[in-house]
Amino acid sequence: MRVVVTGEARFCRTPDGAVWSVEGPTYSFWTRYLSAFDQVRVVARVQNVPDVGDDARRVDGPDVEVWAVPYYLGPREYLTVRRAVHRSVAAAAEPRDTVILRVPSLIGTILANVREKHSLPYALEVVGDPADVLSSKAVSHPLNPLFRRWFTTRMKQQCLRADAVSYVTERSLQARYPARPGSPVSVYSSINLPPNAFLSTARTVRPGAGQVRLISVGTLARPHKGIDTLLEALSLLARSGLDVGLVHIGDGLFRPRLEQLAAQLRVDDRVRFLGTLPSGEPVRRQLDAADLFVHPSRAEGLPRALIEAMARGLPAVATRVGGIPELLPDEDLVPPDDPPALADGITRMLRDPELMAAASARNLTQARQYAAEVLAPRRDSFYWALRSIVADGTQPTAV
Repeated sequence: MRVVVTGEARFCRTPDGAVWSVEGPTYSFWTRYLSAFDQVRVVARVQNVPDVGDDARRVDGPDVEVWAVPYYLGPREYLTVRRAVHRSVAAAAEPRDTVILRVPSLIGTILANVREKHSLPYALEVVGDPADVLSSKAVSHPLNPLFRRWFTTRMKQQCLRADAVSYVTERSLQARYPARPGSPVSVYSSINLPPNAFLSTARTVRPGAGQVRLISVGTLARPHKGIDTLLEALSLLARSGLDVGLVHIGDGLFRPRLEQLAAQLRVDDRVRFLGTLPSGEPVRRQLDAADLFVHPSRAEGLPRALIEAMARGLPAVATRVGGIPELLPDEDLVPPDDPPALADGITRMLRDPELMAAASARNLTQARQYAAEVLAPRRDSFYWALRSIVADGTQPTAV
């Protein structure tokens, strides 16, 4: 049996037909669906390119294929290829396929409309909240209020109509987007941390010597990660006399603006933008060299970057959005878009080594909830429930 999975990842295809990803999920991510299905078809935007860089990783492989949707970036480009996108998405799944829509997603919504029109089943993996992702502080566009209202309403409808729903959060997304009563519901994160992702023991108290190193991780394709807020907080910290530097991992269209902002704030000598790093050991080396992880996001589901930092025993300060309060205690949280509050939260943590040591131990313990051996059985059970819905027409209860 084949499973068709939609998402908002953007991939590249080289002339030999191979499909590649730089920041999005790669082949190992999609193989998790093979625990219950024989084949995986990933439906995503694909851009044809002459070649890819050394940091690109394969997406397709044995039993995993990519169904290429015409490439677009942003509402304006989407309108130019709208009809081709709809035709491609509608043809991506056959009636006998199991369909899983990773939402919020325009591509997922298009396929949901097709399945509903023909009374065909589909399931959801709810990985984010359009109300946050499309908030005015996360996205600046004159039509944004309309987009936000439409996507939020449509996702509520999808959760009530879907044959099964999984969530990446324990409570947050469920409260806003409840599933249909009696339908199979599960909770598991998209994160799949292997054993070597975890530090063996929590960090001990470090003596204060040299520049304190903050680290943040996240795409710079859109402003929703709040790195501009972090740069403003860094400026406040520097003016208060703290010797603090920042390393950021991630890249995107907004990087030049952030580099310009760092120069305007006179903290460019304290900031290093490393760009995109291969996942795994290169990122872990940077995390291990840091003193404090900062996640100033304006919108989140359940952030992988934060959990990976917690698995390295890093103390963390983050914003009170999405599922983050399920990861960190309230004393480690600050409001989004508030540089003084973020600076105060960082200062409070850095000036109390015992507090940092306690946060390290607490975060490492919490991160172990997202180990592969913990999440995989829960996820596999959900996928097998979906398979039975399509194969047998049964309606199993919550998993």
